[in-house]
Amino acid sequence: MLMSGNGERVVFVLDAPGDESLHTGGTIARLLDDGAEVTVLFGSATPDERDGSAPASAGAADVAAARTALGETDPTHWRVLAGEPEGAERRAALVDAFALAQATAVVSAAADPALRQAAVDAAGQQGVPVFLSSRVSADPGVRLTAIDVSETLDRKLAALAAYPGRWRLDGRVVRLDDGSEALVTGSETYARGSGPVQPAEPEAPTVGSRLLAALMALGAGALFAVLGTVAHQTTFELGSLTIPLGLILALLASGTLLLGLRLVVHDRLVVLAAAIGLVATVFLLSLRSTGGSVLVPAGVLGTVWSMVPALFAALVIAWPRIPARRPTA
Repeated sequence: MLMSGNGERVVFVLDAPGDESLHTGGTIARLLDDGAEVTVLFGSATPDERDGSAPASAGAADVAAARTALGETDPTHWRVLAGEPEGAERRAALVDAFALAQATAVVSAAADPALRQAAVDAAGQQGVPVFLSSRVSADPGVRLTAIDVSETLDRKLAALAAYPGRWRLDGRVVRLDDGSEALVTGSETYARGSGPVQPAEPEAPTVGSRLLAALMALGAGALFAVLGTVAHQTTFELGSLTIPLGLILALLASGTLLLGLRLVVHDRLVVLAAAIGLVATVFLLSLRSTGGSVLVPAGVLGTVWSMVPALFAALVIAWPRIPARRPTA
């Protein structure tokens, strides 16, 4: 709620008609004065007296009078939410309403915790900031933001007076039927909501998907072993130095394969399969063929190529998994 007048579109979520004037009337009037587009959504068309008495009345004429007093001329911007009072259907209705209004901010002044949480979750799903009225939700230690509504106080009082069936207005004191009183002041305070919902945990891989990934890793390990065996004897002469270029590239490729699988897949079974394909293929190619040829001849290069991939595979597989740090609240 920047209240800058530069295309702000703020959606208010409340329990029933009348609550918008009592909890957020001054803010609504000020936003309208600043050129913002305001949408008011009610969870129910009838106020619910939670003390068990009969519901208070708030007719269409009362709502129209309050809307006019606050400065809203478009009646379609004030409406009752569709969907069941609780559950996913209500949240989906809020998501659709926020998207339709192209909301840049959401304000929830709903005393019903289910409706209030649905508004917070829907705002998080749409990626817009959410503010909670401190009159209905004020946790200890939460930083509050006060909105100065002294210039629109008269319009808020006029909107409150439009609901004689819900309360009795005595100056700046709102007297409810249950005997409680609420003082109308020149400021309205809000707390920042919890923000976007946390993403769902990824689904655990099935046995079939793990086996398929392991088979693919086994084939990749065997392929890298064949390529490395063919190339590991290649050297490069640089003056008096002989650089084992083929061995270096073969070790880098095989090590990158195993390390990359461990970092990306996070499944030791897949890494183990790649290591088996790599080490077993190198071992088989190290054996003398029936014709007497040897692909991995004895010597320093052959010994290093036969041993280092196995050592690297053991290190990568045995390396402990470090859990990600959880963000602090």
